Amino acid sequence: MNPIGWWLVAALLMLIGVIGSFIPAIPGVIPLFGGMLLAAWIDGFRRIGWVTLTILGTLAGLALLGDVLGGLIGARQVGASRAALLGAAIGGVAGIFFGLAGALLGPFLGALVGELLSRGQLGRAARVGAGTWVGIAFSLVFRLMIVFAMLAVFITRYLL
Repeated sequence: MNPIGWWLVAALLMLIGVIGSFIPAIPGVIPLFGGMLLAAWIDGFRRIGWVTLTILGTLAGLALLGDVLGGLIGARQVGASRAALLGAAIGGVAGIFFGLAGALLGPFLGALVGELLSRGQLGRAARVGAGTWVGIAFSLVFRLMIVFAMLAVFITRYLL
């Protein structure tokens, strides 16, 4: 493939990554980092070297970690049981396979069911489910901050 084709692929990956970062449970940082890595490779790693790629990779890893922990931290803040935390984690993973609705409902339902099985109180279980959603919302904000930081690092390093 000629260099223009590779640049189009890199730009498309970065665009998909940025758009995917606005949707819960879709790891937008993976295609974003992949596009940045491809762009560095196309340029022979002259502008974007291994130090910058390590920084970008670390930021991407932090964003993924935030996605995983966000709902769990939110549930924990409202006093979720271990069963509710496990349910939120299982619901989050299972929800990914059911699109956006599954990604949003999975952690909530998992935490709700886990809390119901553990303590048997519907009101408390609903509060734990809502806490899971709050955590997911915070993880989305965290992910967006990291995505914009990644873009700033990449663009600054590429242009300077």
